[in-house]
Amino acid sequence: MDIKFFDDPFEGPKPREEVKIKQLGLYMHEDGRRVAVGFDITPFLERPSLQVTFTNGRGEEAGSLHVIETLQTNFSLTVHLRDKEPTNSYEVTAVVYYATPETERVDVHTLTRTLDRTTPGEQ
Repeated sequence: MDIKFFDDPFEGPKPREEVKIKQLGLYMHEDGRRVAVGFDITPFLERPSLQVTFTNGRGEEAGSLHVIETLQTNFSLTVHLRDKEPTNSYEVTAVVYYATPETERVDVHTLTRTLDRTTPGEQ
């Protein structure tokens, strides 16, 4: 018996070096301090980890998020911007990586987007 979990054979699970962020969605809440971050990543054979960093216009880290060995390819989480003096623009950097206590971290994909804090809603 052959069980197929994916309709498209090209979308089957990929080895770690082929895992990428297909889409990084950003949604700025009305308060200008919370950001919903949506991830759509390549199906994977080994569970990847993700790191997202928000850097404000002055180059200071305003928030971060770590997901350790995700089970899902599509999910969203909320980040709180914690800089004392918010700026209008933030650089959002998302990294897919693999690491274990016995091995060094290996980054396999990086994606950078810009977030405008003054524009609530999807960006």
